[in-house]
Amino acid sequence: MSRISTTLDKLKSQDRTALIPYVTAGFPFPGITPALMHGMVDAGADIIELGVPFSDPSADGPVIQLAGEKALAFGIGLAQVLAMVRDFRTRDTTTPVVLMGYANPLERYDIKHGPDAFIRDAAQAGVDGVLVVDYPPEECEAFAAKLRAHQMDLIFLLAPTSTEARMAQIQKVASGYVYYVSLKGVTGAGTLDVDAVAAMLPRIRQHVHVPVGVGFGIRDAATAKAIGAVADAVVIGSKIIQLIDAQPEDQVVPTASAFLQDIRTALDS
Repeated sequence: MSRISTTLDKLKSQDRTALIPYVTAGFPFPGITPALMHGMVDAGADIIELGVPFSDPSADGPVIQLAGEKALAFGIGLAQVLAMVRDFRTRDTTTPVVLMGYANPLERYDIKHGPDAFIRDAAQAGVDGVLVVDYPPEECEAFAAKLRAHQMDLIFLLAPTSTEARMAQIQKVASGYVYYVSLKGVTGAGTLDVDAVAAMLPRIRQHVHVPVGVGFGIRDAATAKAIGAVADAVVIGSKIIQLIDAQPEDQVVPTASAFLQDIRTALDS
């Protein structure tokens, strides 16, 4: 069983909702990510999604795109992201870490370092899950099996437009949790309709038998609490990126931590 499943099972037994913050690796300062990850855990994060910077993201809105561009300008690539996870693991051996990104960096890593090098090195670094936005489930059975052999989960996105057939296809290969994109469009776009999310989750659970996290559009404690009442996990990314952007380096961790403490309090209330 992966660290992700262990964590989510424990939270379910406690009738608690998982808090999953997203940050772009290497943003807003190239060396701050491990400290930021620790600060988020101290503030109540249960799982961390760590964005792998990529030059041509298809699902990221302007806020996360800009964060990725800044990280790329610092020279942050997949090798550096794995080094950040290894650094994090020197102090934290229990909090699950999910890498979120796109196919190109993973496949380029294997071209450079050898077949299945990413899976080997991610497992050695302490990664627990991988969410590859542009990997369709029908082409991922072998990749998912290799990840599971290394106690890592393959996580998929679901959208308001996802068909029942698509959900059934994802159920065949998904593990850990699925990430329900609550809005049509890119990250940070639109206004979240809590009632629409609440209506969609039972449909998803008919076909997908792993926990369901909800993200895209959760920007404050009240919305997080409302989503947390129906979802297994709440995922927050763009708002954190906005808050830490332009902060002096010594204020990045306190700023993110204070925000997440408010979210954690709301979820537990």
